Amino acid sequence: MACLWLISWLPHRVKLWLGSFLGTLAYYLLRRRRHITETNIRLCFPELSAREQQSLVKKAFRSNAIGYLEAVTAWFRNPEIFRKYTHVHGFENLEAALRRGKGVILLGGHYSTLDLGGALYSLFAEADVMQRNHDNPLFNAIMTRSRQRFYGTVLNRDDLRGLIRCLKANRVVWYASDQDYGRKNSVFAPFFGIPAATITATARIAQKTGAAVVPFSHFRSEDGRHYDLYFEPMLEDYPSGDEVADAARTNLCIENAIRRHPDQYLWMHRRFKSEPDGKNRRKYGPKESPKL
Repeated sequence: MACLWLISWLPHRVKLWLGSFLGTLAYYLLRRRRHITETNIRLCFPELSAREQQSLVKKAFRSNAIGYLEAVTAWFRNPEIFRKYTHVHGFENLEAALRRGKGVILLGGHYSTLDLGGALYSLFAEADVMQRNHDNPLFNAIMTRSRQRFYGTVLNRDDLRGLIRCLKANRVVWYASDQDYGRKNSVFAPFFGIPAATITATARIAQKTGAAVVPFSHFRSEDGRHYDLYFEPMLEDYPSGDEVADAARTNLCIENAIRRHPDQYLWMHRRFKSEPDGKNRRKYGPKESPKL
């Protein structure tokens, strides 16, 4: 953690170079994660050639490594240093949703700028966040304390009562539904055309509280010189009462955001590990891709 603190003070250009180097190194060393990423990219971008898919895999490793260093910067530095490099798009959509007075679910995703995105958001508005606690107690304590610097309340992902209290107080809560948590409390809805286990909590919470759902994404520019925050219009007629249709809508929102910068997404996660019929066809089996 001391090393990470020191890294956070490096010049931005140096962190971009270091992240790119570490990402390239991880691509060659983390063979299991590379296989998962290759599988996800192959499933989600069948229109790309094999060479293009592999290029995207390499770029994803570099982008996520840079994102880790950006997260460290968000934890230990004042986000004000990024204000002049941050461009906000559609902020009026968030303001319109808040005027309804029933809270806002900020529909997020696991983009590589995950923690930095929260810090950048705090420059313009307040929000609470739901997180999965880290298994390492020290790492979790530092992560949580750091996030409390730019989020109002940091809730455990299982604290639905806390989430509902925040929404009833007309707060904004960042909430992500783009990971596979198994078949329980999930439905299968298309994500890049592939049936993916998608939690139904987003629609259920919106139904219970009347909260608006505003898709939110954040990305680094191609040259790494600035960042973009995107607030899309709140979802109309949501929830619809059809769990699968609602899950498909939230997946599509995240999918559309990913297509802006496909490499800046957490493709290392086994997004399609659960199968609709309960069988395991080993999409992410033990096979390891050859060295390139």
